Amino acid sequence: MVTSTRSAYIFRTSVAMSVPPALPASRILVLGIGNLLWADEGFGVRAVETLNRGWCFPAQVSLMDGGTQGLYLLPYVQEADMLLVFDAVDYGDAPGTLREVTGNDVPRFMGAKKMSLHQTGFQEVLAAAALTGQLPQSLVLIGVQPETLEDFGGSLSPVVRAQLPEALRIAQGWLARWGAAGVKRDAVAAAPDALASAALTQDAYEAGRPDASSAWRAGDARFLNLLREELKE
Repeated sequence: MVTSTRSAYIFRTSVAMSVPPALPASRILVLGIGNLLWADEGFGVRAVETLNRGWCFPAQVSLMDGGTQGLYLLPYVQEADMLLVFDAVDYGDAPGTLREVTGNDVPRFMGAKKMSLHQTGFQEVLAAAALTGQLPQSLVLIGVQPETLEDFGGSLSPVVRAQLPEALRIAQGWLARWGAAGVKRDAVAAAPDALASAALTQDAYEAGRPDASSAWRAGDARFLNLLREELKE
């Protein structure tokens, strides 16, 4: 099914897969992966950060900033009954396109076109979990097509940032389906536990980042020109 949203699209891709009802003791892991330093590559981390900042969930739900940890995430995945992953994935779609992928399609789409080593690493995590018989019962990937990757130290591009609310809406739908619906934090006055260093939160990161004129983020031309001159000598 294709649904228009903010001039992009949401694709829902699934294979034959039953969605087992969540038992009270079901363990749910919501994982954001990616590299904050590569602009839209940080989508997954920003998505789980935003979800954590705005919502409280039952104790059976763990929200995690997985960054680029790769195989180090294996024990957390093995412990989960349900796994939901946010990530930026290059499907070859229009920038900002969201895809909702479930079941056995998740490992395949994670490797659609590898943009960084964390995607190879996470494919291996899923493969290792399957080999040990500890793959979560339910797998969901909420992925966005990036627009910008080579803005080193940059933040999310506007078209990708605009998809955060829809990505969170989809995630909340799955959590509710699994019996773990969230409650807005302003309704319970609960401060969120930090998922990472306070310096890496989106507001702090963007406030402390020098502008492009003082820190050229696509490769510093001043340094590159000096290097070219040295190579000529």
